[in-house]
This record gives sequence, structure tokens and C-alpha cells, in this order.
Amino acid sequence: MNKRIFGNSNFHASEVGLGCWQLGGDCWGDLDEAEALDILRGAVESGVNFLDTADVYGGGRSEQLIGKFLKGNPDELFVATKLGRRDHMFPNNFTPENLRGSTEDSLKHLGVESLDLTQLHCLPTEVLRQGEVFDEMRKQQAAGLIRQWGVSVESMDEALICLEQDGLTSLQIIFNIFRHKPAEILFEKAKAMNIAIIVRLPLASGLLSGKLSPDSTFSENDHRGFNADGQFFNVGETFAGLGLDKGTELANELKQFVPEGMSMATMALRWILDFDGITTIIPGASRVEQAQGNASASKLPTLPDELHEKLKAFYNERVSPHIRGPY
Repeated sequence: MNKRIFGNSNFHASEVGLGCWQLGGDCWGDLDEAEALDILRGAVESGVNFLDTADVYGGGRSEQLIGKFLKGNPDELFVATKLGRRDHMFPNNFTPENLRGSTEDSLKHLGVESLDLTQLHCLPTEVLRQGEVFDEMRKQQAAGLIRQWGVSVESMDEALICLEQDGLTSLQIIFNIFRHKPAEILFEKAKAMNIAIIVRLPLASGLLSGKLSPDSTFSENDHRGFNADGQFFNVGETFAGLGLDKGTELANELKQFVPEGMSMATMALRWILDFDGITTIIPGASRVEQAQGNASASKLPTLPDELHEKLKAFYNERVSPHIRGPY
């Protein structure tokens, strides 16, 4: 597994990490504890040392399972969590007491004395613009509750607001073959400022696996069913804002570009890793084999320039007009 320096920290993160939203068991279907721990183990054995979670995933279940795993794992792991989306706080009650309370809960769930990284979790744009939440992050860092802090954002406008803040270590964004805008607006600025970029939803909620169809069905506790049109949170978090019908249509068209010997998923992950502005990608996994397959993208050679140009043209001509939600 190749590693990349994580922004202004001293940590070298695996360029493929593990997104742990699914461990909560409330937005990606059911996942029992034994399966969750096996996925964590399979990812780490494949070279992953970067785990991303949030206090709201499963009401803390994801953090708790990671905490249990950490107790029995001797490897050096970096755990990034998030705060700000719990019901008593979102969308307009981000008091210092609430923010600190969330951090203290995450510390208990993970069983650690200080968080490696906590991230403000897709807060409203106006809250970010006002800036008081960043002051609290700096206070928590000064108090030793957190080592580093970052922000998970929905749009490039929000990312640029965050870049103005002293002490920022990372930005988490949606970036994949169906969402190119960050490469055009953010990467060079973040790289010049030594800000780490974490990429979530690199496979567009499974669209870029090439295995979904317009007839695919999802369980009641899978956001791909209940948030297809942004009913509960930003539509861009589900199928890159394209919807299942249009998303699967475009994914089928993409199959013509997949190099021999690669799956669509590994091509999609490798495409992201070819951008040197990226620090780590955090695909989720509901099976051990998925975690191992995702990790293998780090070992693949870079994609040819010609393929990058074809995928860029495909995005501009076929994908961009259909994207919904803040971007």
C-alpha cells in the first residue's frame, strides 16, 4: 500500500482508507458486529491505516465498533471522525457545549484520550461563513481533546471558505468519475496550503462498480433507497446526485473505457489516485472481499493520459448536465 503525507501532520496515510459509514447499520443496510470487525481486519491486513467514521453513524455504533477493534489491533491506525449532524445540534445549535460534548462522546466510543482528527460534518454554508465553529475546534485542539481538525463539505464554495481558516488540516469532499469539479477548483489551492484531501463516495454509492441496474432494490435502512432524491440529506451523497436510472445508464456507458484486466471499480479508484492533490480515498465495504479489492487499487499503475482525456470528455458531455445538489 502506498502512503501519502496527511496535510500538515506527520502521519503517512494509506492512499486507500476505509469509509465506515456502513458500520453504523442504519444507512447501508444491516451489518452485524462480527462482519464489521472482519471488514476492519481485512482492510488493515491489506495495508489500510486510515479509517473514517462519524459520531452520527448508527448513533455511535460505528465509532464503538472501531474502538473495539483498536483494542486488539497493534498496528498504528489513524481514525478520523466527525461531529455536527446529531439531532440536538443540526442545523443551528452548534454551541461550544454541544460541540465539545460530541467530541467527548467520540473519545468514549473510540476508547482514546485524544482524537487523531475530527471533522465538522457538512454544516450549513452560513454556519461555516460565520466562523465560530472553527474557534471551538481550535480550543479543543489546544485542550488536547483533538490532535487535528478538518471539515467535510458538500460544495466547492464551502471548501474555499474553510481554506481561509488557520489550523485546518483536511477537507473531505465527494470526488469521482461522475464529479470532477474539485479537480478544477480545489486541488491546486489545497496542495499549495498543505491541506489534506479526503475523498468520500469514490464509487458514487456503488454506481461505479458497474453492478447496479435501474431495477436494483435496497433495504429500508439503505440511503440508496430512502435518500435517492435528497429527502433526508444532500442528494449528492446518494448516487452522486444523478439518481439510480441516469446513474446506471451512464455507468453502463463507462464500461467501454475499462482497461483489460481491471474492474470498473478499480479503474474508478485508480482514476482518483492519479490526482496528486488527493491524500486518501475512503471507499466503504460491506464485505471483506470489497475492502481487499478496494485496497488493491493502490498497487495498480497510473491510467494512460489518453484514458484520462476520454473520461474527462465523457464527464463534460454526458454527466455534468445531470448532476443535482450543491457541488
